[in-house]
Amino acid sequence: MRKITLALLATTVLAFGHGSVTPQAIDTKNLKPLGAEWLEENPYKGDEAAIKLGKYAYSENCARCHGLDAVSGGIAPDLRALDDGIDGDEWYMERARGGAVRNGNVYMPPFEGVLNQEAMWAIRAYLVSLPKE
Repeated sequence: MRKITLALLATTVLAFGHGSVTPQAIDTKNLKPLGAEWLEENPYKGDEAAIKLGKYAYSENCARCHGLDAVSGGIAPDLRALDDGIDGDEWYMERARGGAVRNGNVYMPPFEGVLNQEAMWAIRAYLVSLPKE
């Protein structure tokens, strides 16, 4: 009985070891408000406050699939490899807002409605600040 209890406890710890997979809202009150219209280009590129918040928001919402500091382990795309120009901004925001579904399988949840525009662009600012190794 003791072995079964230990096995169940170990399984529970492993199952919840990476935290919740539910997208987490981020407090963006210290960032410049962007308004209701979704922007096409990242207004926070190079903004240190946004990059710092973006790193936190990334760790809370993206790292479990895309890897710590955006270094992918192969499960999801390596986000350091995204184009850091307007084409990359467009692709990133399309995925961040709408998620990714293929053949009815959810590969990435949609973050629109959970993260506001400021949080999504802060994550993008963090990603483009990373080295492209």
